[in-house]
Amino acid sequence: MDVNGIANVASTLADVGTSQAVSLAVLKKAIDFGTESATALIEAIPPAPTTPNLPAHLGQNINTSA
Repeated sequence: MDVNGIANVASTLADVGTSQAVSLAVLKKAIDFGTESATALIEAIPPAPTTPNLPAHLGQNINTSA
């Protein structure tokens, strides 16, 4: 193998390493963005409405013979 071939292989390996580092950085940013979006959606859910003035026994039993 000549010197140019070895230099080309080394250059290609360096380019692949740089490409992988950039891809990993983009992936991390995408995951962070997804996490922020999911957190915002969860926080945007309104609280469950309460039903005042109902007797305490309502909603405790299920009629399974109907």
